[in-house]
Amino acid sequence: MATKLFTSYTLKDVTLKNRIVMSPMCMYSSHEKDGKVQNFHKTHYTSRAIGGAGLLIVEATAVTPQGRISDRDLGIWDDEHIAGLRELVSLMKEEDTKTGIQLAHAGRKAVVDGDILAPSPIAFDETYKQPKEMSVEDIKETVEAFRQGAIRAKQAGFDIIELHGAHGYLLNEFLSPITNKRTDEYGGSAENRYRFLKETITAVKEVWEGPLFVRISANDYLEGGMDPEQYIEMTRWMKQDGVDLIDVSSGAVAPARIKAFPGYQVPFSDTIKHGADIPTGAVGLILSPAQADEIIQNDRADLILLGRELLRDPYWPRTAAKELNYEITAPKQYERGW
Repeated sequence: MATKLFTSYTLKDVTLKNRIVMSPMCMYSSHEKDGKVQNFHKTHYTSRAIGGAGLLIVEATAVTPQGRISDRDLGIWDDEHIAGLRELVSLMKEEDTKTGIQLAHAGRKAVVDGDILAPSPIAFDETYKQPKEMSVEDIKETVEAFRQGAIRAKQAGFDIIELHGAHGYLLNEFLSPITNKRTDEYGGSAENRYRFLKETITAVKEVWEGPLFVRISANDYLEGGMDPEQYIEMTRWMKQDGVDLIDVSSGAVAPARIKAFPGYQVPFSDTIKHGADIPTGAVGLILSPAQADEIIQNDRADLILLGRELLRDPYWPRTAAKELNYEITAPKQYERGW
């Protein structure tokens, strides 16, 4: 069969030239600890754009200083961040690549000075600080921080926003009964645990018209935790609330043993895609072009998100095209090399 990995894909008015997406990966390279874009980010992301990916999603970008995974994370909590992000977007778009940004709050997994916040006052493990249980006012302020982050992402020129609801960070902490022990309207039932994410989606969509993704951890790998079948219900709610695609990852809400192998998260994408009737992205040890193409060919996901493969090879899409006997256009400056 002809490759489907290099077919275009459209969400709303945004068309990706292929199904290859750079997964958001923290670079911990805002060395001044002010959340601003540095030269490294410009080189890192632009090289992957030249490499031919259809979409690049910028790493987890904190909506508050308190919500950083580390004090060297990128930030979007201040208007002073817009100029650097706008330049970064401009550099990526020169290569006909669409751009996304992952808006994030680390919750109880933040490693920053001062108090850290979570739905319940439970530390991730003995190496992390005990978080402060969020008040309803804290929740409202954080929802507004995501909204303001979306405004700044729009001003910077991004095509797509992704909300980070995975890997044990704040939105994920509310969704999982492992980390959410609240007894108010934000805890208990699945509907209550979803409320914070619902309010965040609603707030973002007030100011954002473009495609909206949510990354989830589809499996907590713990007794009493979330699994893909439970997430079918929540992702149906996300679809109703205006989410366009679910980026399906797993794990990290709490310490757990995970048997990782090539494509180990793809069945979760398949389950949610067809169970909730919503587009999905597959991620997690997708290593070869043939493997990536098979996932699209068999309708197990709509997009392929690559992490470590694109760290190892910024030109992975060009490598994949050669392996799959598909011809893609080289940047004009590099045509003689093709």
